[in-house]
Amino acid sequence: MKLELRGITKRFGTLVANDHIDLVVRPGEIHALLGENGAGKSTLMNVLYGLYQADEGQILLDDAPQNFRGPGDAMAAGIGMVHQHFMLIPVFTVAENVMLGHEDTKGIGALDLAKARRHVREVADRFGFQIDPDAVVGDLPVGVQQRVEIIKALSRDAKVLVFDEPTAVLTPQETDELMAIMRQLRDEGTSIVFITHKLREVREVADRITVIRLGKVVGEASPTATNAELASLMVGRAVELTVRKDAPRLGDGGLAVRDLRVLTPAGAVVVDGVSFDVRPGEVLGVAGVQGNGQTELVEAIVGLASKIEGSIRLGDTELVGRSVRGILDAGVGFVPEDRKEDGLVGGFSVAENLILDRSSDPAFVRGGTVRRAALESFARDRIAEYDIRTQGPHTPAGTLSGGNQQKVVIAREMSRELRLFVAAQPTRGVDVGSIEFIHKRIVETRDAGVPVVVVSTELDEVTALADRIAVMYRGTIIGIVPADTPRDILGLMMAGEPHPEVAA
Repeated sequence: MKLELRGITKRFGTLVANDHIDLVVRPGEIHALLGENGAGKSTLMNVLYGLYQADEGQILLDDAPQNFRGPGDAMAAGIGMVHQHFMLIPVFTVAENVMLGHEDTKGIGALDLAKARRHVREVADRFGFQIDPDAVVGDLPVGVQQRVEIIKALSRDAKVLVFDEPTAVLTPQETDELMAIMRQLRDEGTSIVFITHKLREVREVADRITVIRLGKVVGEASPTATNAELASLMVGRAVELTVRKDAPRLGDGGLAVRDLRVLTPAGAVVVDGVSFDVRPGEVLGVAGVQGNGQTELVEAIVGLASKIEGSIRLGDTELVGRSVRGILDAGVGFVPEDRKEDGLVGGFSVAENLILDRSSDPAFVRGGTVRRAALESFARDRIAEYDIRTQGPHTPAGTLSGGNQQKVVIAREMSRELRLFVAAQPTRGVDVGSIEFIHKRIVETRDAGVPVVVVSTELDEVTALADRIAVMYRGTIIGIVPADTPRDILGLMMAGEPHPEVAA
C-alpha cells in the first residue's frame, strides 16, 4: 500500500509541531523518518494514526484521500502502529491484549479467547516468535512485549506499519532481532515507517531516509550516507560523534563497594557478592545484557533496594542503611534508567522538576513557601545552560520530548555539589545532538574529580565513556577490564565467559 502525506501541519497553540510536511512511503519499503527528539516525528505519525487531527494537509492511501477521526479509522484502513511506550494492559494476557478493541464473541456474548489464542500462535509462528498466548504481559521482558505490539498490529491486517522509536527500550540483541522482523515484513509487501534518531540502525535497515528538523522536512538521504552527514542534517550543524577525554587524573577515596548482595522482597538474590572501587576522576562503565543485576546494583547505591547486605562507602560515609534522601544529601547525583517513572513528575513544571531533590534548600524554599523568583531564575539559567527545548520554566515536564526530559534530569542532578554521579542508561531514547551534550557533561563531571558510574546496555556508549568496564552476568561482576578491551571479548564476557587474562 502506498502512503502519501501532503502538506501536513499540526499546531499546539503557538508551537508548530509539523510545518507543511510532505512524505511518500512506497509499497514494500522501509522508510526511515530521522530527526532529533522534539523534531515532530511522533506528532506526524500520531496525525497519521488518527490520534491527532491535522490543522492542514491530507493523508492518501493508494492515492485515495482519507479522513481519520480516530485510531479505529486508521486501523480499519490498514495502518498499524507500534508505539514507543507500549499500549498494553499489564494484567491482561497476550491473547486478551491482542483482541482488545476487536473482541470476537461466541454464544451469548462470551469472549472467544480460543480464537484469539489461535491467531496469536499463527502470527507468532510466521515470525518465529516464542510467545505463550496465555502469558500475562506484565510478566514478559520488554523485547517480548514489543512483539506482542507487533502481533496486535498484524492481527488487524496492517498494510502500513509505523514503528515509533522501537529500539528505545531494547537491548542490542533485541534490536538486531527487530531489524530482521522489519526486513521480513518489507519482503512480504508491508510498507514500514521507521521513526528513529539512531544513525546506525537507520543506515542498516532503511531503504530511504527523510530527515525532519524543527517540524520541517529538511532533506532526504541515502542509507549510504555517513553518520556525520546524517547527524548534520538532523541537528543543523556538525556533530562530534566521538567522545573526547584526556587520561584520568585519579584522586584518593571515592566509592568502595564490598561484598554487596541485593535480594528481592521474596528473598531471591539479584546481586551476588559484588565488589569494586571507583576513584575520584574516573568513569566506571557497567556493561551487560539488560536483566543481569545492573538495575538492582544502581538501586542499592542510591538506597532504593529494600534488602541489602554488604558495604557501600563514599569516602568515610557508609551509604547502606541511609534513606534515599540521606544518600542524595551525601552528594550522590542519580539519573534513573526510566526518566518517566523515576526521574520526573510529568505534571510538575520544568522549574519544579529542577529542584525535586532540593525542596528543603533555603535558596528555593523558606518557611514552607517556594521563592518563585529564585526558582524561575534558576530554571531559566539551567534551561539555557543545558539547551532544554521548552516554551518556558512553567511548561509541564511531561509534555517535553524524551531528549529534553532527560536534559531536565541531567541538569537537576549536575547542578549540585557532587561526591558521586550515577547514571543509568543516560542516553536511552535520546537523539544524537543530545547524546553529544550529555556525554560531554559526564566527562566534565569526571574531570572535576567526581567518581562516575555509568550503566548502559549500549556497548558503544560504555566503551566511549568508561576508563574501566565492569561486566555483569547473572548478578555478579564477571570481570573488570580496561576500556580499550576488544568488543568480541566484551561480548563473550556479557554472555558469561570470564577472561581473567584481561582483568584489571
